[in-house]
Amino acid sequence: MSDADFRTSLADHLRLCAQFGAQGVSRDAAWRHRSAEVPPAAQSLEAVEPLPPDESATEPRETLDIVRTDLGDCSRCKLHTLGRSRIVFGVGSPAAELMFIGEAPGHDEDQQGIPFVGRAGQLLTKIIEAIGLRREDVYIANVIKCRPPENRNPEPDEVASCEPFLFRQVQIINPRVIVALGSFAAQTLLRTKDPISRLRGHVYKYGAASLIPTFHPAYLLRSPERKRDVWEDMKKVRDLLQSGDADAAP
Repeated sequence: MSDADFRTSLADHLRLCAQFGAQGVSRDAAWRHRSAEVPPAAQSLEAVEPLPPDESATEPRETLDIVRTDLGDCSRCKLHTLGRSRIVFGVGSPAAELMFIGEAPGHDEDQQGIPFVGRAGQLLTKIIEAIGLRREDVYIANVIKCRPPENRNPEPDEVASCEPFLFRQVQIINPRVIVALGSFAAQTLLRTKDPISRLRGHVYKYGAASLIPTFHPAYLLRSPERKRDVWEDMKKVRDLLQSGDADAAP
């Protein structure tokens, strides 16, 4: 492994540790001999704050372009051998206050390299416009950046390889509100096995953001009677953005 690859791998590891409760790192030797007592694990419905920046670091501030470059023509999991056409990174404003996170690209997204451009994406655009925003005002990404074959659910090793890049996207964008679209995205972000039918209707704290799970647009195409539920969830999103207070308790 080259020095550059090692530094990239280490940076990804530290960011992932932060998501699981690591509070930072230190070069102080005394830190290694601190008390064995450790704080209790973070609640599954709460995300920790990002690792504090290293004051001595000389690397430039991370951007979405840097993350995309690090991702490269990814071959970290088996999906690159299972028929994906291209990586679907994310699209939208890097300064967005609202971020949508779905599961994985579908056929249309795999062909165009842009998330949510098929029928479900067209419905998502209408949902965004219904709360007075445009697609270019928000940021849209998926947990998985490559299309799984036959649109199957992503597997654990695929999530483990890909989610550090999603976490970096979230940290850079620093949205005030995150909408998790569907069971898979909500379960991945909240570290829970609860179904979306139980998770939706609530607002969860996710680091400095509020996280609102709701049904995936593809599900709404099959079950249009649930659009009313999504509208109720999106009214919560609109109210949080308009109130200037995106803090919420689980």
